[in-house]
Amino acid sequence: MLVMAGLLITVAVVLLVAERILISYGECSVTINDKQCIQVEGGETLLSVLNRHKLFVPSACGGKATCGFCKVVVRGGAGTILPTEEIFINKAERELGMRLACQVRVERPVRVQMPETLLGAREYTSEVLAVEQLTYDTRLIRFGLKGGDEVHFKPGQYVQLLVPGTDQYRAYSVASPPSRALASRLSSLVSPEFELIIRRVPGGLCTGWIHSAVEKGDEVRFTGPFGDFYLHEDSNREIVAIGGGSGMAPMRSIILHLAEQGMPRKVTLFFGARRRRDLFYVAEFQALERLYPNFRYLPALSEPRPEDHWTGETGFITQTVQKHIVPGREREAVLCGPPPMIDAAMRVLPRIGVQPEHTYFDKF
Repeated sequence: MLVMAGLLITVAVVLLVAERILISYGECSVTINDKQCIQVEGGETLLSVLNRHKLFVPSACGGKATCGFCKVVVRGGAGTILPTEEIFINKAERELGMRLACQVRVERPVRVQMPETLLGAREYTSEVLAVEQLTYDTRLIRFGLKGGDEVHFKPGQYVQLLVPGTDQYRAYSVASPPSRALASRLSSLVSPEFELIIRRVPGGLCTGWIHSAVEKGDEVRFTGPFGDFYLHEDSNREIVAIGGGSGMAPMRSIILHLAEQGMPRKVTLFFGARRRRDLFYVAEFQALERLYPNFRYLPALSEPRPEDHWTGETGFITQTVQKHIVPGREREAVLCGPPPMIDAAMRVLPRIGVQPEHTYFDKF
């Protein structure tokens, strides 16, 4: 069996090499948003072409079709959808022409439609300024960009860290407000900084590095910013923010940004955890409550233990939401956390008057 598997792998490699050597597709064009046209030698994947021309599409797996992040709309020249893509692209997306950029090989002229937010993404080099242990399994990493560089992001968006020694990226929401990232806080040698909150995942490639190896002074490359989940500043609706686990990061970015503006909108942050040891930034948010009457912080523990000495809310965080939010006002919701939490929140929010079109979320 092992011999047969080895032979199959060898044959596959030989076929790939032969294709690269024997088949020439000539010069092909890749047109982005009917505006920018790139001339390339045919045969590369669309993801590789875009990245090489500094057009960064989210991709955590290095183009191996295992993450499903690199979705773009291809309006022509992509051929039929591949079996490797079908698990990630639903019927509605398929009708729009959605494809995985890592699975589309450029063999003829290709027309691509990308969100305008992606066109602003860049590759950056940063330095680790500080590492702070928030809980037993969660760290805050502060990064600084050298040479006066700046990363312009909206509260709630994310970046992708490149794991050293690999071609693998991992996505993490920015945990600091944009104004902090756009102001030099140390010196002219280390300018704009931003923060990420990273929870350790057993066996995780990036989280293992972050929690075991990363040190102050390390150089880290990342791309971004990415994401359609962010604070909509053209609205004045009351905000219901619901988070859990590492979902704290975008919530913190959004709330600190609003705090810097004097908390002009009413905001209630509901944050769910299992035990007291899983909570962090409790004192920070309680201090914000005292400063801003428009802000409320309501954490809840689903599995408190006697040693936690917990006197606050218990149960699932969505139960706490229903308990404290009275229907009748126009509101919007921002959600970030595990998929089951998001799914439960999506069932609860209509009951308190939050319409689907005013609900913004990130699952992870």
